[in-house]
Amino acid sequence: MSSPTAMASTIIDAQFVDYLLIFIYFAVVLGIGLLARRQISDSLDFFLSGRSLPAWVTGLAFISANLGAVEIMGMSANGAQFGIPTVHYFWIGAIPAMLFLGVVMMPFYYGSKVRSVPEFMFKRFGTGAHLVNAISFAVAQLLIAGINLFLLGSIIHALLGWPLWVALIVAAAIVLSYITLGGLSAAIYNEVLQFFVIVAALLPLTLIGLHRIGGWDGLKDGITSAADAHPDTIAPAADQLNSWPGTALTGFSSDFWSVVGIVFGLGFVLSFGYWTTNFVEVQRAMASNSISSARKTPIIGSYPKMFVPFITILPGMIAAVLVTEIADVKAGETVAGGASGEGVTYNDSLLYLMRDVLPNGLLGVAIAGLLAAFMAGMAANVSAFNTVWSYDLWQRYVVKDRGDQYYLVVGRIATVAAVIIAIFTAGLASNYSNVMNYLQTLFGFFNAPLFATFIVGMFWKRMTPTAGWVGLVAGTLAAVLVGVASEDALGSLSQGWIGISGQGASFVAAGAAFVVDVVLSVVVSGFTRPKPVEELRGLVYSETPREDLVDPEEASRPWYQRTLPLAGIALVMVIILNVIF
Repeated sequence: MSSPTAMASTIIDAQFVDYLLIFIYFAVVLGIGLLARRQISDSLDFFLSGRSLPAWVTGLAFISANLGAVEIMGMSANGAQFGIPTVHYFWIGAIPAMLFLGVVMMPFYYGSKVRSVPEFMFKRFGTGAHLVNAISFAVAQLLIAGINLFLLGSIIHALLGWPLWVALIVAAAIVLSYITLGGLSAAIYNEVLQFFVIVAALLPLTLIGLHRIGGWDGLKDGITSAADAHPDTIAPAADQLNSWPGTALTGFSSDFWSVVGIVFGLGFVLSFGYWTTNFVEVQRAMASNSISSARKTPIIGSYPKMFVPFITILPGMIAAVLVTEIADVKAGETVAGGASGEGVTYNDSLLYLMRDVLPNGLLGVAIAGLLAAFMAGMAANVSAFNTVWSYDLWQRYVVKDRGDQYYLVVGRIATVAAVIIAIFTAGLASNYSNVMNYLQTLFGFFNAPLFATFIVGMFWKRMTPTAGWVGLVAGTLAAVLVGVASEDALGSLSQGWIGISGQGASFVAAGAAFVVDVVLSVVVSGFTRPKPVEELRGLVYSETPREDLVDPEEASRPWYQRTLPLAGIALVMVIILNVIF
């Protein structure tokens, strides 16, 4: 709990036991990095863990890599601002795409033995599409790593009262140490540890917060009272307490278009674009020890993923009722303080809730959990960036045909460079009171057109290499143009003329990118020459024999070790959750 004097410089008043728990956690993290270093003998070990990890490890790492600063702080911010409709990012905007990745797309990635998603693009479409994809992905990872670093630095600032720039440098140094030491193995094993630490941190916070507010009924009453008291600034309680039609989240005035935006913009384009083509996630599955493990990696991850809303969104909703500062922000007031020191925002919801409801000891666990989440997210961005930079850009276009150790050194240098650059891109994230607005904008720019190119190229053998890069460039430009034209898509950096509030602007931008990419890909393919059919095995569905896409030994295993039954159960469970809420 906080004292008035402590609150003059910090949000959280931690005691010795809290710092001890945090110190122990960091010691374990660095120890894992040192142990993982012993397993690295070549670049494949550093970048892809030697393709040696079992499905349960990569499955937990898959979901933990996504359970970073943006997921936890961003989704709690969404919960505080929009309420229950935020679950669409999980049950519509994640699980179906994760299952599709495991069942349909992982066999192509793993079976082709590519080292990255852009390398798959090179095999399918050649140099043009590969270069566009590699550069756009590298830029996106530096920007997203900056978001994670900004939030990680904010926690250190809130805990110790250090200036934000000092906190950013210290946070960056911690992540840099274990990634540089142990490569992807260090990142993955830490992500498995971090998953359990995160749950241990957020579950008590949720349960104690619910108890303090009077349970679910008390939460509903608090949201209703706030909405009735401030109808001009707070969405109606019915919109916050029901997932459909989600107008509070999308910013659309029409229920129909809100549903279309969620289903098509988020559930199809943004979701499939992120989960099926984002190398940050796919890299974890590529580190698996077999094609069967690679397919099951995102499916195993889908089970904990569908319950994450209960420990991320609910705390944000509780904070909007229980925490005075967040309630005032929601009512449209400007409140001094916050993790950045420049005013309270929705991003601060978890920190203030921790301050108000957690006793010392549990507070230390919660802080360690947040730090774990932020390091997991940033480490995932950095480890994916160093792979694409080293293999797809440096080795292919700058310095070719050098020894393996040379590219291992390049990867470590790229890791250092990425962390340094992220310190500067962290400043962009500080422009947003809700970092999910920024993140969804980036996904619309980079992931949506990539998914369009992938899905058409994987299922239509006539699509040509020229169409691949033309569609990517045009789709990205379309998303940027719609983003600039949207009032909220670029936060305080833009005042556009499409006037969409909430996160609907990113859904529209993603939809525009997808449609433009697909249309141009079809048109350009009609005027250019496709690759010979014999070069498309393992890259196009119709030209790949079924035996190349499955593990022949999987059929003899019990149902709980097979891909399709696990995917089917996950799909039924997420449908039930959608119906309940």
